[in-house]
Amino acid sequence: MKTYFVTGGAGFIGSNLVEKLLNANLKVVVIDNFCDFYDPKIKEDNIKEYLLNPNFKLYKGDIRDYDLLNTIFSENKIDLIIHLAAMAGVRPSIENPILYQEVNGIGTQNVLEIAKRYNIKNLVMASSSSVYGNSKEVPFKEDMVVDYAISPYAATKKSNEVMAHVYHKLYQMNIVMLRFFTVFGPRQRPDLAINKFVRLMLEGKEIPMYGDGTTSRDYTYVDDVVDGIIKSISYIETHNEVYEIMNIGNSNPISLNEMIETIGKVLKVNFKIKKLPMQLGDVNRTYADISKAKKLIGYEPKINFEEGIIRFVKWYEEKKESGSV
Repeated sequence: MKTYFVTGGAGFIGSNLVEKLLNANLKVVVIDNFCDFYDPKIKEDNIKEYLLNPNFKLYKGDIRDYDLLNTIFSENKIDLIIHLAAMAGVRPSIENPILYQEVNGIGTQNVLEIAKRYNIKNLVMASSSSVYGNSKEVPFKEDMVVDYAISPYAATKKSNEVMAHVYHKLYQMNIVMLRFFTVFGPRQRPDLAINKFVRLMLEGKEIPMYGDGTTSRDYTYVDDVVDGIIKSISYIETHNEVYEIMNIGNSNPISLNEMIETIGKVLKVNFKIKKLPMQLGDVNRTYADISKAKKLIGYEPKINFEEGIIRFVKWYEEKKESGSV
């Protein structure tokens, strides 16, 4: 039985991935620091059902702690690393850029260093669509120049891609970097727009809209993202000398206006909008060209935006009834 090491495994994407891996009868070792970026209880709820699973092991700690990583790898025979842990978010990175550099930069290099030390050859790592900045060329393709980040968060993700390539070249690691495009769905962080807007609409409060509503995002349902991760795992386990960057998106940008209207339609509520100026670091649009992921790993997103909102609202209302949100 293979053992996969998942960093950030109690978070939004990580916990959804862990569920799929455990269902596939794999062993999963998770590290998560349960930081206060948002209520740690949310992460605890994400993984509480796995704690009694004999194939699941949790370490509470930080990827900046190399000694802890060394302990984890000395105690477990790890076959592959899925590195999802990061300080997330464009706007918070502007307020605290040093923390983002420490976690996303040094933390990621610690993961690469521990892989080198224990001769782990296969890694799937999270990057972000934010690396494309405000590129005028759409859809975004992986071979575009991405040297013009407009937030510290984006810069750290671009830096991770470069550092991963160094370890690929020097130590023959097989690495797939996945550029995620605005992931949403069950367990989504409470600070993200869809979660926040559902909550505000149900409470009858105003919806803050930054800009004129024409900005757009390539919203990607979390199950499709997890499928892309799992297909990437299969790809690097069956290929050698791999270093690939792939977009994991839906290739269907949704405007802010359309996003708000869809949530209101699904909830069957009237809502009020409070218009606000655009925020620093926000990009005008994201739009993934997913032809490379389709070709290399057979990635094919299945959940369209409205269906994803219906599923998220169902999950949210069930959690609300149980007092978990």
